[in-house]
Formats: sequence, C-alpha cells, structure tokens
Amino acid sequence: MPSYTAPTKDMAFLLHEVLKAETLNIPGYDDLEPDFTGAVLEEAGKVASEVLTPLNVVGDHEGCRLENGVVYTPSGFKDAFEQMKEGGWTGLDMPEEFGGQNMPVLLGTAVGEMFSAANQAFTMYQGLTHGAASAILAHGTDEQKATFLPKMISCEWTGTMNLTEPHCGTDLGLMRTKAEPQDDGSYKVSGQKIFISAGDHDMSENVIHLVLAKIPGGPDGIKGVSLFIVPKYNVNDDGSIGARNGVSVGNIEKKMGIHGNSTCVMNYDEATGYLLGDMHKGMRAMFTMMNEARLGVAMQGLAQAEAAYQNAVIYAKDRLQGRDVTGVKNPDGPADPLIVHPDIRRSLMDQKSFIEGARGFLLWGALLIDQAHRADDKDADGLISLMTPVLKGFLTDQGFDMTVLAQQIYGGHGYIEEHGMSQFVRDARITQIYEGANGVQALDLVGRKLAADGGKHVMAFFDLIKAFCKDQGEDDAMKEFIDPLKTASKHLQAASMFFMQNGMKNPNHALAGSYDFMHLFGHVCLGYTWAQQARAALEALANGASDATFYETKLTTARYYMARRLPATSMHLARIESGADTVMALDADAF
Repeated sequence: MPSYTAPTKDMAFLLHEVLKAETLNIPGYDDLEPDFTGAVLEEAGKVASEVLTPLNVVGDHEGCRLENGVVYTPSGFKDAFEQMKEGGWTGLDMPEEFGGQNMPVLLGTAVGEMFSAANQAFTMYQGLTHGAASAILAHGTDEQKATFLPKMISCEWTGTMNLTEPHCGTDLGLMRTKAEPQDDGSYKVSGQKIFISAGDHDMSENVIHLVLAKIPGGPDGIKGVSLFIVPKYNVNDDGSIGARNGVSVGNIEKKMGIHGNSTCVMNYDEATGYLLGDMHKGMRAMFTMMNEARLGVAMQGLAQAEAAYQNAVIYAKDRLQGRDVTGVKNPDGPADPLIVHPDIRRSLMDQKSFIEGARGFLLWGALLIDQAHRADDKDADGLISLMTPVLKGFLTDQGFDMTVLAQQIYGGHGYIEEHGMSQFVRDARITQIYEGANGVQALDLVGRKLAADGGKHVMAFFDLIKAFCKDQGEDDAMKEFIDPLKTASKHLQAASMFFMQNGMKNPNHALAGSYDFMHLFGHVCLGYTWAQQARAALEALANGASDATFYETKLTTARYYMARRLPATSMHLARIESGADTVMALDADAF
C-alpha cells in the first residue's frame, strides 16, 4: 500500500525562510512563529499519515453506495471524520465568532495540502463545506450566518455547491432549475443538478446545499441566475433539525477516480430554499466559493504529485534493474537500483522541481489572500485574482503529468493496482476538469484577468519580477537563477504584447494562444519562487546552517528547474506568436 510522509520541513522553509511570514505586516501573522507553525504542521502530518493515508486505498476500492435513499461512505471514513472534527481541523482558518480558530489561510493551505495528499476524496467533504461556509460568510444575512455557520464550520453539517446540470456545464446561463418565490420570503427550488461532490453521505447530520437557480421573470442567461441555501433537512427556528426537505439523491456517479467521495445526481422537488446574496446576482456569490475551490483544486494537483513522487522515490531506490553504465553501484546484488539511471533521475527531478516550486507558488497565493482579506489590500486582491486561473490550470495540468511520471517509474507494476500508483493518476485527473476545466481557466486568464483594471495587475506582476531581479542582480551567486528568470519574464511580456497587438483585430489570435499563455505564466511563477528559494538557501548556508544538505539540495533542484523546465517558456511563446490561422484553418467537417 502506498505511504505518505508530510513534507513539514519544506513547508517550514517556505513559511519562515522564503516568505518570512512572521515578519509581515498582516494581522495574525505575528502569531506564525516557527514553534507554533511547527507544532500545527507536525500534528496535521500525523493525522495525514496515520489516519487518512490508510483509508485512501479503502475509499478507492469500496467507493460510496446508495441504498434506500441513503448514501454510505467507505469503511473507516465516519470515524476519521469524527477525528477531524474533534481536532478542530475543519475550522482552522474560519472566524472565531462562529467556532473557527481564525488562523491565516496560509497555514490552512499548508495543512490542506497534507490532508489532500493523504486522501483527496475524504478531504473534499470538509473542503467543500469550507467553501460553502465562506460563501455564506461573505454574502449571507446575519440570521443565515448564525443559523448555518457554527455547525458548518464544526462539520456537524456539511456543505456543497450545485452548478452543473445535464445539459449545461460551463454555460450556466442555460440552466433550467427554477426557484419560485413564496409568501414567507422563501423559494421552492425544482430541478436536477449533476456531478455534485459530497452531495450526500452518512458523516454529518445535515447537508447544506448552495444551489444556482433562476427566479421566473428574471433576465435571460447568466444575468438571471440566483443562489439559494437549500438544506437537506429544514432547520427549525431554534436551530434544531426539522423535516426532510424536497432534496434527494438520484444516483451516485461512477467515476474514474476519487471513488471515496460521493459525487451525486441531486434532485430538487419544490425544496425550500433561501436566497443567498442579491436576487439575480448568484454568480457573484457563487464565485466566492468558486475562487476558493479553484485554489483548493490547485492544491490537490500539487498534493497528488507529492504523494505519487514519494512512492516513486522509494521504488526507484529499492527496485534492482540493469547496471549503471558508468560502473557497478551494487556489486553484491544482481543489478543496480533504478535510481542510478539518468532517465529515472530526469523523471524524479522533473517531479521534485515541480512539487517544491508549486508549493512555493501556492503558499505565496495563500499569503496574497490573507493580505487582501486581513489587511484590506486591493493590490494583493487584484494579483491573486490574476493568478488564480494560473494556479488552478498550471498546477493541475503539471500535477497530473507528474503522477504519470511517478507511475512510469514502476514500469508494468505501476499499471497493476497492487502498488496503488494508478489511484494517484486517476484521482489527479479530475483536478484538470472540475471547478472550471483548464481550457476555461486559460480563457478566463486571457479574456478577463489580463485586461482587468486596465492591465494594472499583470503590470504589477512584471514590476515585481523586475524589482526582484534588479535587487538580486548584483549577487554573483544568484546569477544562474536570475538570468533564466529574466528571459522567461521577457517571454511572458512578449506574449502579452502579441495579444494586445493582434487580439483586438482577431480575438482568435488571443484565444488560440490562451492555453500556452497559462502555462508560460505558470513557469514564470515557478521560476520566481525557485529564485526566492535559492536566495533563502544561499543565505542559510552563508550563516552556517546546521542542515547544509537540505539547502544544497534546494540549490541543486533550483538549478535543474532553471536549466530543464523553465526553457519551456520559449516554446509556449513560439506557439502563441504563430497565431490562430493554423488552429482555425480546417472546416468543422474536415475533422
């Protein structure tokens, strides 16, 4: 069975030596002393490895089942969920007034990565609840917050988001679910939603669904969509659970992966619902949850890559195959271990350099969220809004690729279920699809985010990279990291300029290059965080760090990313600058 060990040392390095979180002027960050964060990460790591990891394969093999209208989760899930609740992990970064611990999103993200790496399907139950609670926190009335948030933050009640219908996914303006207004101010919600993660289960007393629907007589299309709170069980005035609402599970979807999560078809038959936020402004409220979910999915892409990589390293060191071409390394055995071979090293270095760079990128994104929300920093809010599609799209595309590389290390044994590597591949695959497929992320980035506020935020990003390169440019030891970052940043600027010069004349020139642009942007972000990590490692070594091997390994991995991964920006730029003509040349009938 695959194992997992939480990468707490790398997380501590990023929190305190790269981001230097405890020194930042963000409310609550002065509490993030190394001893405190170390204790939290260590305890979360134990939960991840000892409680959640053993259940990962159980959830994959058993899946969820629907019997007589009741959804049952895999063996052991209920007990593990109770441990999560008792440990306070479900409300780590939620407000204290509703039962949370009010820790920064930065720390919650690090903990979330561990839980997702250990058992993605399980962690989604509390993750979706967190997102639904965030939407209610941002857009709910005082009464709605008091009614739902305490029990959602404790996960006594869990939450979902209901967008997709059988005939519409991304184009939500086509939805048919209706919400009829009632005299008491409530609504009767009717329709069907599909692909609803954690749609129903046996681990909580109630499930609070956030459902997109149209109020009759409203504007056509997406402008007529509203968001509703629709509980599985109605809630009485005293907060107790009342009668069953008109909500039922039609089916549990049979999926490629995340079998331990109950992905449901949900039927609404005049279910009582309550408007969340403003009428016909449902997408505004839903995007509070969607943006959080997209960052959570980015984290899942990284997490699955980490778990798969750890097991690939163990196998590469243990499995004897062939001899090292430069000389025997295991003279007492019939062959040398896989890890001596250059192509195996290439694969493992691709994985390692992505994972540690992606973790730096993700935690930087979490820091920006804290800066935006806790310090009311509009520039930070604009920057994380720009980078959200990059985080989601790039980290999940690359994360999936890394799980495939890890599986490949095993050869034929990776294709056999006995070793469990296929689960990482299958579980990672959904991350490229849900919460907005990655093609949509690329379109959002190029079509909306680049031009937001007159291009202010992408220019701020370029200025950030430029200032960092200038600041570090006088240090000879940093030259091997700064020069490649400068080149990659220039490629990103050139791609942006191409869109500006050609996109207005023919929008297809921008849209055809959007996916490459998302990946180009992602590589620059990882190049930036690797340069930051290299600087921190050099500083630690100069100060006589006791664990010199850790920092020297950081520098070696950073060099690899700069030499072998970051040059992909030139390929992406060449594709972008080729325009849309070859992409759109064939008639539809020619395919």
